[in-house]
Amino acid sequence: MKQTWRWFGPSDAISIGEIRQTGASGIVSALHHIPTGEAWSVEHIKERQQQIEQPGGVPSGLTWDVVESVPVSEAIKSQTGPMRQHIEAYKTSLRNLAECGIHTVCYNFMPVLDWTRTDLSHQLPNGGHAMRFDLIDFVVFDCFILCRKGAEQDYSAETVETAQARFADLGDGDRLKLSNNIVAGLPGANDNWSLEDVNRNLDAYVDVTPEVLRSNLVDFLSEVVPTAEDLGIRLCCHPDDPPFSLLGLPRVMSTQRDFATVLDAVDSPANGATLCTGSLGVAKDFDPVSFVTQLGHRIHFVHLRNTVRDGPSDNNRHSFSESEHLAGDTDMVATIRALVAEEKRRRDQGRSDHEIPMRPDHGHALLSDLTRPSQPGYPLIGRMRGLAELRGVIHGCI
Repeated sequence: MKQTWRWFGPSDAISIGEIRQTGASGIVSALHHIPTGEAWSVEHIKERQQQIEQPGGVPSGLTWDVVESVPVSEAIKSQTGPMRQHIEAYKTSLRNLAECGIHTVCYNFMPVLDWTRTDLSHQLPNGGHAMRFDLIDFVVFDCFILCRKGAEQDYSAETVETAQARFADLGDGDRLKLSNNIVAGLPGANDNWSLEDVNRNLDAYVDVTPEVLRSNLVDFLSEVVPTAEDLGIRLCCHPDDPPFSLLGLPRVMSTQRDFATVLDAVDSPANGATLCTGSLGVAKDFDPVSFVTQLGHRIHFVHLRNTVRDGPSDNNRHSFSESEHLAGDTDMVATIRALVAEEKRRRDQGRSDHEIPMRPDHGHALLSDLTRPSQPGYPLIGRMRGLAELRGVIHGCI
C-alpha cells in the first residue's frame, strides 16, 4: 500500500519537510481556497504540486497522489440553484487534474454538514487529546442551540431529557464552543457556516428523503463518471461520518449495502469507494473484511483509523471517540490483511492501480502536538505513531 499523508497546503502548520520524516511517500491535498462549485484551474493545481514536490525549490521526493476533496456543492446534492454550472465546473476540475497527472479523487455526499465531532480535544487518560462525538452533546446542539424544528422527534424522550439537563448546566462559553465545534471549520469542508447558514441549508432538504438523495448521487455520478473514465480518473466516495442521520438529514453512504447499491448503479471502474474504517466502524455491524471482499476491486483509497463506541446511544446513533489506530472497535489487522490480498489480486490481473493509497486518518494529539498548532484531528506526532503502527502491520501481512 502506498503510504500517504494529508497536507492542507501552505496554511498547514506541518511542513512538507516534516512530512518527509514520517516515512510517507505521497501527499493527499486539496485546493480549499477555491470556493465550492468553481472549477480548479491548471495553474492552481500546478502551484500546489510545486509546493508539494519542490518547496523552496528543493525536491521533496513527495508527490500529490490523491485529491481530497473536490467538494460536491449543496446545489448538486439537493438538485437546486446552480446545479448545472457546478457539474460542468466539476468536470473541468477533473480534466485539469488529469492534465496535471493526478488521477485519484475523493469526495463525499454528506448534505449540509461534513464530518462531525462535538469535542475536538477530549482529554485522554495518558494526557493526550482525541476527537470525540458525544450523542447527548449533539442533541443539545440540535434541539436547544440550533433549535431545529421537529428535532425532538428524532430522539427518544430519555435522550432529549438528558440533553435538556446538560444544556441547562452549560454556560454561554461552553454553548458557543460546542456550536463552533460542529459547524465551523473542520478540515475537509470548504464552507464555514453560522447557525443561520445551517438552518437555511436545511430548508433545501425538507422534502429530500434518503431515496431522493441517493437518486441525486446517482444522477451526479452519471454525469461525471463518463468524463472521469475517459480521463483515467478514479473517483472514490468517502462514507458518511458518522454513519447515521444528523439534523434530520438523509445519509446514503453509511453501510456496505449503500456502497454496493451506488457502485452497481453506475458500473464503471471510475466509480469507486474510499474505505474509511473509522467512519464505517462506528456502526456495530460493520465488517471491514466483508467490505473488502465484496467491493475491494472498486476501492481506490483507504483511510485507516479507528474509533471506539464509548457513551450514550439512541437506536443506531452512538457516541464514540477516536481511538489508537490498532485499539478500537475495528479489527485493523484483519482489514489490512484483506487489503494486501486485494493488492495481490490486482497485481496478478495486471492492473496498473494495484498499489492502493492509504493514509493514517486522524490521530491523538501527543507530546509536542499539545503545544503546537494543527488542524483538529491532524497532529504530527499522533499521526506519525499511527502510520508507524500501520506500516508494521502491512509488512507483517505481505
